[in-house]
Amino acid sequence: MTAQLGLVIAVVAIAFAFDYTNGFHDAANAIATSISTRALTPRVALAMAAVFNLVGSFLGQGVAKTVSDTIKAPGGNHGLVIIVAGLLGAIAWNLTTWYFGLPSSSSHALIGGLIGAGLASASEVHWAKVIEKVAIPMVVSPIIGFAVAYLLMLAILWGFRRRNFHRTNRGFRIAQTASAAAMSLGHGLQDAQKTMGVIVLALVAGGYQSNAKTIPAWVVIGAATAISLGTYSGGWRIMRTLGRRVIELDPARGFAAETTAAAVLYTTAFIFKAPISTTHTITSAIMGVGATKRLSAVRWGVARSIVAAWVLTIPAAGLAAALVYTLLRLIPGS
Repeated sequence: MTAQLGLVIAVVAIAFAFDYTNGFHDAANAIATSISTRALTPRVALAMAAVFNLVGSFLGQGVAKTVSDTIKAPGGNHGLVIIVAGLLGAIAWNLTTWYFGLPSSSSHALIGGLIGAGLASASEVHWAKVIEKVAIPMVVSPIIGFAVAYLLMLAILWGFRRRNFHRTNRGFRIAQTASAAAMSLGHGLQDAQKTMGVIVLALVAGGYQSNAKTIPAWVVIGAATAISLGTYSGGWRIMRTLGRRVIELDPARGFAAETTAAAVLYTTAFIFKAPISTTHTITSAIMGVGATKRLSAVRWGVARSIVAAWVLTIPAAGLAAALVYTLLRLIPGS
């Protein structure tokens, strides 16, 4: 086996490992609200999320093609080393934020890792694409998530104002099964594609594919499986943050937050092909529904810590990737 083939295999293995960490890191995005409101038991919620992650992974490829076009990696071993560094930088940030229970973005960690490794290697970074497909959606999607969730919750409060409270709560608990499934489907649609994009980038750099326009079936199946297994393993630390520490959710608010976040994920994936953060979207939606109680109902201190992690994700993952790249370049033949 040639050194280049070995590197391609290493990239694929590390990419699937990143996909797995993405799954358990972001499992909370889909089901934390359903668990906190007791609409679903933890294991049932995780199993359902894993299944719908798997299904969602097969629904599109637009986001994958956007990710593969983030940087122009050179061919050969050097290009593969750059991609490995980007992935390891993203994994390092994922594990750090998971340890502290902060719901940061795996998507932005991956983009940041690729940019950091690209800059460290003096590779071409497609800044226009990054600004259009990453930076602008990164700012806009949480604002939209907050506003739409706030308005949807107001509509629910007004529409059900004369209904029996306990009966309404039971109805929204049942409805949360559908909204959690929709959120899980959107998570698979968005996040599994990002790993597919990186693997295709590696196949092109290694000379095993002529361009990044097509995604082999085995890449789709592998990415879908890895993120689903990661989701089923669960991310309990982040679930506690999203489900209880930002605000105490009731079933109606959980339903409104999940429905809003799922709608934003589908819109950006199918229409704009933008790799947005499922974490940012669901967290901002939770804040939006919480604000309908009163602004003080949202624990803004926790929210500030979450936003700080959002802001730091791209530069921190980029710095980690640049450091990994520098260390890997010390290995002969890299």
